[in-house]
Amino acid sequence: MSNNDTAARKTRVARAALEFLRDGTILGVGTGSTVNALIDQLEPWRGRLKGAVSSSEASSARLKALGIPLFDLNEVSGIELYIDGADEATRARHLIKGGGAALTREKIVAAAARQFVCIVDDTKMVDTLGRFPLPVEVIPMARNLVARELQSLGGRPVWRQGIVTDNGNHILDVHDLRITDPTGLEARINQITGVVTVGLFAARPADLLLVGSESGVTRI
Repeated sequence: MSNNDTAARKTRVARAALEFLRDGTILGVGTGSTVNALIDQLEPWRGRLKGAVSSSEASSARLKALGIPLFDLNEVSGIELYIDGADEATRARHLIKGGGAALTREKIVAAAARQFVCIVDDTKMVDTLGRFPLPVEVIPMARNLVARELQSLGGRPVWRQGIVTDNGNHILDVHDLRITDPTGLEARINQITGVVTVGLFAARPADLLLVGSESGVTRI
């Protein structure tokens, strides 16, 4: 698939998510190329949304450029709608996220949202999670400790060198996993000392998955 085809699918599915927006709401906004396609279409909503809560500095900069007010999550009682992408998704709406190193803030905003709409192109759909390396955000001093624990789970952790999260932490990308129990693995990795969070979104999956393809957008 060409880059133009992929971009067209991302734009198509991002446009489909606009129908969930409502006047006067605070929108939770995720991170990544598909979310960028959504933000690029938010200008007509600049005066209609009350504002946004963003999951990353990169998305915040794009929203500020559009003139959309930004709120800290602590300033709001909750979020009606959160829209974000994913690196992998299943029909059970379980996700792998964190390719953009924003997984912790994404998980926090998703937890605060009444509805989580995930937007992906059809290349991200899989039967079993794990083809995409699983990101794990770790406290820097615990990186090797966590890596050894992840190896004991059958994974091959690789430090994403040169990347520091917006929270000042490191990312381990875990290869060679076939994730047949996403909820169980999420809980197990989150219990490892030194882990901030894991990029499995299974305990709190997406409520709705919008999948863009050449022929249109499918709802799951």
